[in-house]
Amino acid sequence: MSAVAPDGRKMLRLEVRNSQTPIERKPEWIKTRAKMGPEYNQLQKLVKSEGLHTVCQEAGCPNIFECWEDREATFLIGGDQCTRRCDFCQIDTGKPQALDRDEPRRVGESVVTMDLNYATITGVARDDLEDGGAWLYAETVRQIHAMTAEREAGHTKVELLIPDFNAVPEQLAEVFSSRPEVLAHNVETVPRIFKRIRPAFRYERSLKVITEARAAGLVTKSNLILGMGETREEVSEALQDLHEAGCELITITQYLRPSVRHHPVERWVKPQEFVELKEEAEEIGFSGVMSGPLVRSSYRAGRLFQQAMEARGAASAEVPAAPAV
Repeated sequence: MSAVAPDGRKMLRLEVRNSQTPIERKPEWIKTRAKMGPEYNQLQKLVKSEGLHTVCQEAGCPNIFECWEDREATFLIGGDQCTRRCDFCQIDTGKPQALDRDEPRRVGESVVTMDLNYATITGVARDDLEDGGAWLYAETVRQIHAMTAEREAGHTKVELLIPDFNAVPEQLAEVFSSRPEVLAHNVETVPRIFKRIRPAFRYERSLKVITEARAAGLVTKSNLILGMGETREEVSEALQDLHEAGCELITITQYLRPSVRHHPVERWVKPQEFVELKEEAEEIGFSGVMSGPLVRSSYRAGRLFQQAMEARGAASAEVPAAPAV
């Protein structure tokens, strides 16, 4: 097998080892049906005619029909080269282009043009920048909120899915100050295999980011990908860790291998296990849970946010009034 990646670079030793395992055949339950409603059809025509770009269509997300029907979409910022490499991620690792300071405005205009109810903004790690890209993430939220402030249906809600910024307080403070409706940081896997899967990240550091976001008053969210070598017991422990760290919303999904260069699929999690994990996460105390083979971290994001707000409202209502002095 060639030791050269599709982009012409020499493959890493890890990628060569991964490539020795052929792409796995998907089980019958890993499939989706296209349900094209009127909102989806309208958005599809609009995106094509305006030349807009979303992660939804460029990554071939299986949930695009449902999300676009709800007027929800996901955008990638910071370029197409990440300064870190995770063994499950299809985004290329390399030296990013110079920071595009006009990108937040363009993303905001796309959100306005698509008349979105809810936008998820994610991006690459930018360790090459002095602020780690914190301004870029924060400014994108600010632009979307400002541009949609007069929207008849209310301003577009923003979910910001961030890297860990190495948990640098100043960088996190910049991001948190933009006040996204949801602050998401995905742990993705369990401690035992974390270093192998996400070598540039640290499990405890990711939990700290979630804790800091919750302390800042933001709705917090994370994701777990199953099928990369974890055990069922380790998933339960990770759910406990996340909840104790202050995570309110959780998505749980099946790992689908992007290419032979990526980590092999260790197991196909059956639908019933996803049902059981949803029930377990709800019992632990998560405000909202999406769990399934084709769930992605932005799936039904607006609905999960609403569940978090309802849970916060219920919790506030249960707090007894302070006694009169």
